[in-house]
Amino acid sequence: MDVKNRNIPFFLALIPVISMIIIMAVTIIVFEGEPHVPLIVGSIIAAFIAWRLGFKWKEIEEGIYKGIRLALPAVVIIITVGMIISAWIGGGIIASMIYYGLLLITPSLFLVTICILCAIVALSIGSSWSTMGTVGVAGMGIGISMGIPAPMVAGAIISGAYFGDKMSPLSDTTLLASGITGTDLFDHIKHMFYTTVPGLVIALIVYFLIGQQFASLNMNNEDIQAILTALQQNFVISPWLLLVPVIVILLVVKKTPALPALIVGLILGFLCHIFVQGGSVAEAVNVLHNGYSIETGNELADELFNRGGIESMMYTVSMTLVAMAFGGVMEATGMLRSIVRQILKIASTTRSLISSTVLSSFFTNVVASEQYISILLPGRMYSEAYKEKQLHSKNLSRALEDGGTLTSPFVPWNTCGVFIASTLLVSPLEYAPYAILNFAVPIISILFAITGFKIIYMKESESQDKLITPNM
Repeated sequence: MDVKNRNIPFFLALIPVISMIIIMAVTIIVFEGEPHVPLIVGSIIAAFIAWRLGFKWKEIEEGIYKGIRLALPAVVIIITVGMIISAWIGGGIIASMIYYGLLLITPSLFLVTICILCAIVALSIGSSWSTMGTVGVAGMGIGISMGIPAPMVAGAIISGAYFGDKMSPLSDTTLLASGITGTDLFDHIKHMFYTTVPGLVIALIVYFLIGQQFASLNMNNEDIQAILTALQQNFVISPWLLLVPVIVILLVVKKTPALPALIVGLILGFLCHIFVQGGSVAEAVNVLHNGYSIETGNELADELFNRGGIESMMYTVSMTLVAMAFGGVMEATGMLRSIVRQILKIASTTRSLISSTVLSSFFTNVVASEQYISILLPGRMYSEAYKEKQLHSKNLSRALEDGGTLTSPFVPWNTCGVFIASTLLVSPLEYAPYAILNFAVPIISILFAITGFKIIYMKESESQDKLITPNM
């Protein structure tokens, strides 16, 4: 029997998920451990159940490998970002961005400013990860130096980066959501305006109000001056170094793929380390692997700059591979499909169908640990239901992004949550309350579904076959 046609009982499909979540909670809360082992245990339980139901080990193994293969592009980006962080610190690029940021940005408006800046950059390059790994890292340094709590800064960076990523025609998730549902790309983006722009407005208002508590911070206080002095004493600070991130952004705007553009930024940072900062070739090479290390005498500056390198990303890489192995077993054996089907049974109305899509995409993020699967799986599962209810495909594509793309940072073992924690050095549980856009948009999307606002139906003249024809 074909694997795709096997029906896994709903209660059996839930066992690996519930077991993994319980073990995860005990491991993290009680034992203060890491999420790796609970995910491995969840994978073992899922594999055992599948084996008992007649799946051959080769089928289960292939599901694991398929999940891992799906994560390989993310792994390459993760490693590259680790090297970029260390190269840009060694080249004085991050130091220059922090230095001028401290001189120019007002503390009370910093959260609003960094959110808008990240939104613009991500909109231009179509990548939230690249934005957070470059502009976001510098933004963390500036915000923390000003005395703003790291979770607040991370939340503003994430909100901006995900707004730009979601609304950019260059974004892979945006292209995926429109492609899997057969929706015109720009129709998809226009339809997302109704939920995403209000979400950004709400986020900016909240960041403005939160920022007012920092209005009394004196930019000339001793802490700021100490950091500025430490930067000047340990790095060559120059506005010319700011050209490096500008070049990377321009390359991506010119439709250079993200990875080659990042590699150009990596090479430029490496050269700046040698020719601008005066480091040796051996030192610059070692920094790419082990990360940058410095003792400035200023505790905050040391915390900001002792980081980066391939080694710093190995936790993230291992977490990504383990999480995707679990997701791979759940999807390949049909367990994830069984759970989504059960949800679909109770989605009898248009309102409940769209709400269920949003919630299913979030649930898939939790179980499959990857935002691409949170778009692909519900997109395939719900397409026929949207056809039957005469709903335009852009309702489905928007719901997939609202529930899938935006909620991925909230799951600590999701590839996005792991990447952000490793890059911005703030855990998902800490930044979650401040990633305003990321939880506001799914709520707005569900409210629109309940009220029927901006829910578009298929015109009578339109062919249903043309309405939702997956391109994958």
